Amino acid sequence: MYRALFDLVLSRLDPERAHHLAFVVIRALPALGLGGLARRFTAPDPSLAVEALGLRFDSPFGVAAGFDKDGEGVLGLGALGFGHVEVGTITARPQPGNDKPRLFRLIPDRAVINRMGFNNHGAGAAANRLLHVRRARQRPVLGVNIGKSRVVAVEDATADYLTSARALAPVADYLVVNVSSPNTPGLRGLQELDLLAPLLRAVAEVAGETPLLVKIAPDLTDEQVERIARLTVELGLAGIIATNTTISREGLLTDPAVVEAAGAGGLSGAPLAARSLEVLRLIRAVVPPELCVISVGGVETAEHVQERLDAGATLVQGYTAFLYRGPLWAREINRGLLRLRRPLVEA
Repeated sequence: MYRALFDLVLSRLDPERAHHLAFVVIRALPALGLGGLARRFTAPDPSLAVEALGLRFDSPFGVAAGFDKDGEGVLGLGALGFGHVEVGTITARPQPGNDKPRLFRLIPDRAVINRMGFNNHGAGAAANRLLHVRRARQRPVLGVNIGKSRVVAVEDATADYLTSARALAPVADYLVVNVSSPNTPGLRGLQELDLLAPLLRAVAEVAGETPLLVKIAPDLTDEQVERIARLTVELGLAGIIATNTTISREGLLTDPAVVEAAGAGGLSGAPLAARSLEVLRLIRAVVPPELCVISVGGVETAEHVQERLDAGATLVQGYTAFLYRGPLWAREINRGLLRLRRPLVEA
């Protein structure tokens, strides 16, 4: 049914408008008292639970940052079967993001190009909202992803991140420093070790007992990935999220004219899968087993999620395939994981 709805209706709508319409439904689930009913239909089997970051995740599969930018749909997404929801990216200062249009579907590639530009209402507003989420009786694990405010110069980035960390670490189950979006000028430069090390050290001090992770880009060289992985261990961070969107446009099936018309921005979805898996394996080869590694990029099916887990991911996230698979996507993943694991149990 969803595939027909997508082909006949949603694919004809502006992608950002379609996203907002879907979000209205997601937010309505708990608001209308339907969260419990939905959860009975979507709840992961207890055998899928994962212990990581000192937390219990009902499923290894969660929502990546970018889908719920302000933390307005956490409870609804949890009711749909996601084991965790990473909100954001949130900046210290409210900002509208880039001019529209800024979200584009590449349907033949099951991919998306976005240049949203960290549109959000700021750390203060998010902190107030997430405080209520934390008090909810039934909720998924809550991750909070923070980034640099657009108007802040790169040399002042640390102070800007610290403002967000002070506001949001107390309401987060885990905190993520995003230095890998291609849509904020100068941000990816913070992945250079001489800038990244003092930034992460400072944020870790402010975060205190809240587990801190760093999110990296797929466009780093293998050597850069390994260096950041080692730095993460050296600084005593809780983990790494790999990867963000890519600026590459190689190997796409979509008409080149359509891709060119979409313009600049980060590409996510199926074309990112191979590199995301490569980066996961690079990281896992140089970090200890106890370090949390969250894999994201090109994940669409239960088989994809299990492949990432088998390659060493602690947890797995998705976003883009939500647009193509619909609201029961997490349920499909969780049911699929259970089906894949049953033969092993029976054997």
